[in-house]
Amino acid sequence: MPVKILMVCLGNICRSPLAEGILASKLPKENFIVDSAGTGSWHIGHSPDKRSIAVAKKNGLCIDQQKGRQFKTSDFDEFDYIYVMDNSNYRDVTHLAKTPEHKNKVCLILNELFPDENVDVPDPYYGAVDGFDNVYKMLDEAAEIISKKLIKKHS
Repeated sequence: MPVKILMVCLGNICRSPLAEGILASKLPKENFIVDSAGTGSWHIGHSPDKRSIAVAKKNGLCIDQQKGRQFKTSDFDEFDYIYVMDNSNYRDVTHLAKTPEHKNKVCLILNELFPDENVDVPDPYYGAVDGFDNVYKMLDEAAEIISKKLIKKHS
């Protein structure tokens, strides 16, 4: 059975679709499934933000087939690992956890780069295009660490 990883941000159109695409590109598809969701419901069924699609494409990834969805409590049972983009996402997701085991699945993604510092991935939605480049770089570095850990643990 494949290991399942969920990436979560606020709207599921900027950060988490990038995180999904980046991590999926670094893991063997036969052993791992990566998905993404948002804590909010505004963009259910929508494609990622065109700026996220563009920065992914610039880096050799295609994320334009992804569709936004909202995080649901059943995701705790469905996924083995849940990575959130910021402290607000962390609070929103862990608030829905019904057991300590569920809560323990949730991690801030940048804690992979900055252990226990609880650094947020900035939301680039209202900023300039270079914000998407910066977010891509952060997520790529974190995904590199995560992929190595997951492959070592589950292969």
